[in-house]
Amino acid sequence: MTYITPKDAPAPLIKVSGVGTQFTQQLKIGDKIRPPGTAIALKMAKLVSDTEVVVDATDAGALELPVEPVAFDILPKVDQKVVYEKVLDKLASGGTIGIFPEGGSHDRTDLLPLKVGIALIAYNALEKDGINIPIIPIGLNYFQGHKFRARAVVEYGRPIYIDPKTLPDFVKGGGQRRHVCNELLARIEDAMKSVLTTTPDYQTLQQIHTARRLYQRKELLASEKQDMNRRFAEGFRRLVEIHEGTPPQDFVDLQTNIQAYRKELQELGIRDYQVAGLDREETEDERDSALRTMRLLYQIFHMLFCMAIAALPTICLNLPVGLISRLYAERRRKKALAKSKVKIHARDVMMTEKVLLSIVLVPTLWVIYAFVFYFFISDRNGEATVLFTLSMPLFSYTSIIVAESGMVGMKDLRPYLMRLVPSTRRRLAALPATRKTLQKELRTFVKKLGPSMGELYYGKKLDWNAIQEKRRQSDTLRRESEVDLKMLLKEENVKEPELQQEGSKKDQ
Repeated sequence: MTYITPKDAPAPLIKVSGVGTQFTQQLKIGDKIRPPGTAIALKMAKLVSDTEVVVDATDAGALELPVEPVAFDILPKVDQKVVYEKVLDKLASGGTIGIFPEGGSHDRTDLLPLKVGIALIAYNALEKDGINIPIIPIGLNYFQGHKFRARAVVEYGRPIYIDPKTLPDFVKGGGQRRHVCNELLARIEDAMKSVLTTTPDYQTLQQIHTARRLYQRKELLASEKQDMNRRFAEGFRRLVEIHEGTPPQDFVDLQTNIQAYRKELQELGIRDYQVAGLDREETEDERDSALRTMRLLYQIFHMLFCMAIAALPTICLNLPVGLISRLYAERRRKKALAKSKVKIHARDVMMTEKVLLSIVLVPTLWVIYAFVFYFFISDRNGEATVLFTLSMPLFSYTSIIVAESGMVGMKDLRPYLMRLVPSTRRRLAALPATRKTLQKELRTFVKKLGPSMGELYYGKKLDWNAIQEKRRQSDTLRRESEVDLKMLLKEENVKEPELQQEGSKKDQ
């Protein structure tokens, strides 16, 4: 690929040369091509020949252009005219539209580049119907979205509105339309990040959640947990940025200790909140010990009771569907991962596949059971069969709730059962002291560096939208300065040989 920058070009262009390609038959104006290993696609601007095309590089960003010939994906242009008309009609009638502006599902810990569709819808609604629609950012925060009955935190941000003064630029089209749409997309991205916890990778996200649990001194509300998670994530980003990618040694040591603590918890199969209970057991008196024994017996009885109630309906009604959907979802996950350029593990598709398959399997299983009951058990009693069939949804749902309660009890009992094994007993006994040491190290580190973070440390209620906007502006300035520096160095490298040639001529 080669950059070409005509003086009259409204946007940066890239000339793409193919080897053994048939661009004139494979592509048309408006289609996009995507190099391997990236989510960035380049829009076709001009078809020159079967082996040469020109693409729009406006959205190329930090795309590394391949030097050697590589395979590429073709993304055909989709005519969205009818869809946009339906959306605008819905908005004009006071309706609401839900949009995933990234344009696709993924399991990354940060946002993908947003698609321009949401900006076009908002501006068209303002132009055609005079409606300045509120764009409300919604954050979905979860860790186990690929499992049934997993918990998610839904957070709503402040609405975003288009500045009416920018509408004339949108109407003019061309570069001005592109500019105002990109500005709106940047504001939307800031708003979305204000209701999410974004990190460079999944391991960092897990460490941030562990650090928040260690740092907090009391039980927090879901909104307070999200706020503290974002403070740690933003503090981590600033710390790495200030030290130019090489944070101080005490921070590296703290990260290592937190990761080792998390690994120990995973190997023992217990949660952080259970560690505090292990410490209390060592200091309690005889009366407390007796109460704990009674509580333990109650938990065992409760777990066994719940499991006994849920066993038959779970095995008959839910287990077959659960096993089949898990196997099917895993197969679809591998297929999606092989095709995707942006997915890490492709777990984001698993729950979708499980739900879609369960919608078919669950009623099918009920029909099979009803058929067996009618012909082989009830002696073809229609009323009994109808009653049996109508009771299956109730028993199925009840067994899910009861089994879930029993699983919670089993998790709480795990530390007590593991104490029966001598090797794990010593590791469990050491965990409370390890946790206290980590808490002290973390709080000391935060107290030391926190004041340098300003409002991130002192502020009681932060405007995360404003913080994200400042962050974006500073990142933009830094990138522009880096580009200017590279251009300056390039010019100096060009001038240096010229000066040497002039000097040699003078010597002659």
